[in-house]
Amino acid sequence: MTGDDPALRAAYRLCRRRTKGQDPAEYALIQLVPAALRPALHALWAAANALDDLGDDRTAPAAERAARVEAWITALHRELPTGSSPDPVRHALVDTANRWRLDLTELRDAMAQVQDDTRGRHFADWAEWRAWGRDNLLPWFGQVRTVFDRAGVPVALRLDTREAYEEFLDGVRLTDILTDLSADLAQGDLLLPAEALDLHSGAAADLARRRWSPAVGALVTHLTGLARQWVAQEALTRGMHPGPATVLDTMAALLHAQLDAVDAAGPALLRSPPRPALRTRARILAPARARAALAWRLTPLTVPPPQHPGAHRPPAPAPPAPADTFLRPPPHPSGERPPGIPPGDLPAHVAVIMDGNGRWARQRGLPRHEGHRAGADAVREVVHGALDIGLRHLTLYTFSTENWNRDPEEVDAILGLLRRELAENPFRDLDVRLRWHGRAGRLPPDLVDVLHLRERTTRARTGLTVTMCIDYGGRDELTRTAAALAGRARAGRLEPGLITEGDFARHLPLADLPDVDLLWRTGGEQRVSNFLPWHTAYAELHFTPGLWPDTDRRDLWQAITAYTGRQRHHGATPADGPSAVPCPTAPAGGPGG
Repeated sequence: MTGDDPALRAAYRLCRRRTKGQDPAEYALIQLVPAALRPALHALWAAANALDDLGDDRTAPAAERAARVEAWITALHRELPTGSSPDPVRHALVDTANRWRLDLTELRDAMAQVQDDTRGRHFADWAEWRAWGRDNLLPWFGQVRTVFDRAGVPVALRLDTREAYEEFLDGVRLTDILTDLSADLAQGDLLLPAEALDLHSGAAADLARRRWSPAVGALVTHLTGLARQWVAQEALTRGMHPGPATVLDTMAALLHAQLDAVDAAGPALLRSPPRPALRTRARILAPARARAALAWRLTPLTVPPPQHPGAHRPPAPAPPAPADTFLRPPPHPSGERPPGIPPGDLPAHVAVIMDGNGRWARQRGLPRHEGHRAGADAVREVVHGALDIGLRHLTLYTFSTENWNRDPEEVDAILGLLRRELAENPFRDLDVRLRWHGRAGRLPPDLVDVLHLRERTTRARTGLTVTMCIDYGGRDELTRTAAALAGRARAGRLEPGLITEGDFARHLPLADLPDVDLLWRTGGEQRVSNFLPWHTAYAELHFTPGLWPDTDRRDLWQAITAYTGRQRHHGATPADGPSAVPCPTAPAGGPGG
């Protein structure tokens, strides 16, 4: 795989030795994949570990460690186009990225997180802890999945296993933290959420003093139980190619063995990392090697050749940029600026039913998919207008659960357009956080992957949040929420007779989506079409006749202006009379009017 470059061969050998010496379990798992793929996986593991080592080196003060991490990332950014690096680990990573066409921008936030970790980490609850762990692990595991994809063995995850996959990685992270507890405590770190520590009074103080106590023992037992639950995701590999499935199943078995060792360590857990017995590992790995060998023997692989000058150079993860480096959206061609509405009068959340793409195309004698293409241009324009006016949340009804009933050719065109838009990433340089809200089970796995990629890589942005409702239905959302509540009640975690609106809201599939203030529909129809029924309970409704592809940012501004003229009481009696007269719905402005 490394061609005739002695320095590159030495770089990959170093990555292999480091993997084997520092993480024997990871090395054993990599041995279960075909030999042609192993150097790439060694390079990815060694790069992640090199960054962690820089961040964890307590012989240097935090500021110096953060500077070293930043220098490492900056060097990688500079070296990727050259195809080489004086640092052997980065040399191997650069070659791996170029050869396997990896987009290392996916690692930007994960690498930046290592820099942030030098200042110490404290987690109030499991939600904060999960976000931290997933932001770190998911991008690196995503690179491994891409290597398999490029080799012709896609590790496609069914949508109904997406949460299982992320929960599995939660189990990986928690097992690692429990294993390394002694080393972390020696450095003054306790990477567990207060929510878990508070369940065992005195455990946090005892751990800070590195003293084993009944509270610490109970905490460890509780945490190993959680980790076992998260790692036991049997449905995760169902239907997966037997090669990667064997790797994941073996990884789960090794994690269970590691958790057994944590449980058995007792007070020794606070002095040194526990390890499973060699015979335990051998009992797991021997049959796994046989299964993997058979699976790969029957699988043709596509292995890229060594890179040459001028070959593909994927983008490197740029150093973390401050928020004020985001670009402003391009101005409207007319030069018109948004109305000067005080921020306190703006709706916090505007939801849009983008209606009229098909009719727009039919009026022009074009196929329907041309209407959807023009509609995508209108989406860009409206997002620019939302940024211009300072809107915080914009939710777009992109593809409903009922849209599957359309002609298959049109459905394929819509999904293909979504792929292209997400791949092009037109909001890359804007302060836009992208999210996806929808039903698991029917979307193509590659589309789901890029949706989750955009979610991960924009998660830290604090400007406009754009939520794309794709394979979404309001009744389906409510049904799923009811099922979640029923499951909690059956498990004894909720009393059915005491369920409140707050309980219901917390069990919605996207529980942190705020209520909608303004629901706007284009295309002349005046119905809500199964869109966000829970969130729009008190929304102001705004219907305009213009077809969606003719819409631009001025229509959004006029909708928001009309909203500011409404009196909103949420069922209360207004101060100046017994009833309020709503402002008549204004016609759409701009070219859509």
